[in-house]
Formats: sequence, structure tokens, C-alpha cells
Amino acid sequence: MSQNNSNEKLPSMAAIETINEVQGFDPAPFAVEYTDLNSNESRKRLPVMIQMAWFRLKYPEGKIAVQVNQGKDCFVATARVYPSYKDPIDCYLAEATASRGYCTEKPSVSPREWAQTAAVGIALRNAGFGLQFSMAGEDFDDVAPNEFGTPHENMTSVPRPQETIPQPAADPEPEPVEQPPVELTPEEKLNQALQTACPIAKYKDKTLGDVLMLDQGAIKWLANKFTGDEHIKEAAQRICEYAVQQTTA
Repeated sequence: MSQNNSNEKLPSMAAIETINEVQGFDPAPFAVEYTDLNSNESRKRLPVMIQMAWFRLKYPEGKIAVQVNQGKDCFVATARVYPSYKDPIDCYLAEATASRGYCTEKPSVSPREWAQTAAVGIALRNAGFGLQFSMAGEDFDDVAPNEFGTPHENMTSVPRPQETIPQPAADPEPEPVEQPPVELTPEEKLNQALQTACPIAKYKDKTLGDVLMLDQGAIKWLANKFTGDEHIKEAAQRICEYAVQQTTA
């Protein structure tokens, strides 16, 4: 008589879990539970911050480009994932589009940042970062039609904010009107924090995002007790604050 062992993983699932495998890193402990609003089923999802850190471990020279446009009643974001920042604009691993509008149940949530985070999370999942978990943050429909023409125009880089994203050749346009500087979104500030160099000698040449995967206690120490560079301390505090938000969401 055969016996069904619920602890044994199906061969297909085991194969999926080897996609984008990074030696020494297991994403499973970072998954958080949530309740599906439609089925009331308990599921697990991988926070976008962890997806991005996993992506950085797999592709140290990688890039995530995001475009956000405002529609009539929502913001529409398109994200693309590249294995290298040197890749041509159309040579990407995965692409995703997400739309978000103002939610009366979540008045403090910016729909622009929500749309951007959702698009990045879906694009990373489409690239294989978290296929064994449910879609990140998908209480609502995740894909929206492209209402704004070509998706790669005016894209900005999330993991490498200082990079210049190559633009496709285009016909000459009229002299643009000078626009005021755009303040970084919390998601973009978080990405800068993850890319901050770690000052601890034990983790020389590693970023705070790398250390987050290896030693969360070190991040907490930098956030609370580090007295060196104030910028590094603020970056560690931002990472800790985001981690707390993910566990209480």
C-alpha cells in the first residue's frame, strides 16, 4: 500500500525551486502569510524587498527599469528586469504591468508607489524569483492594459538610480519644458539603502542588501548602535522599518 507523505515535495515543485538558485540563500524563511480576499485561503508571498535582494544576489550587475504613468483613475506602472545594466533596452528577462488607484481602506498608501511595487514584484516573479509562492501583494487584479504607448519610454532604474537608461532612437522633438526635480519614492529610497556599502569589516565589499540575507542582526546593530557614517545608519534604519512593515502587513 502506498502512503502519501505531505512533507514530500512533488518533483515539479522541487524543480521550480531550483530556478534562480543561489548557493547559501533560501527564500522560504522570508515568505509571509496572507489571506486571499476572494477565496479566504491562507497563502504565502515573498515580499518585493526580498525578491529584489534575491535578484541582486543572482545578478550583481542586474537592473530593474520602471515607468509609471497616471491614468484617469489610477497609476499604471511597467517594470522590466535585465540581467545586466549593459543590456539593450529590449533585451530583458521579464516584463510586467500593474495599475493601482486610491483605496479608501488604505488611505495612507500612495497608488503610484503601490503600482510601481506591484509591477516590480510581478516582473521579478515572471523572471522566476518566487514562483513557488503566491503573487506578491496581489489583493487586486495585477495586470492592466498598456494605455500609454510604448512601455520603455522614460523608464527609470530602480536598483541603480544613478544609471543612464539607454533610449531608443527617435525623431527630433521640440525643446522640452523644464520640469522640477522629482523626489525619490520610498521604494527607490529603499533600493538605495539596499545598495549602500556595509562598513563592517567582516562583510567587506558587500552591500546592506547582501548582509540582510546573511546576518539580520548586523543590520539591526547598524540601525541602532552604529556611530560612524550617518548615511549608513539611516539606510539600515530604512531597511529595518520596511522589514517591520512587511511582517505586520
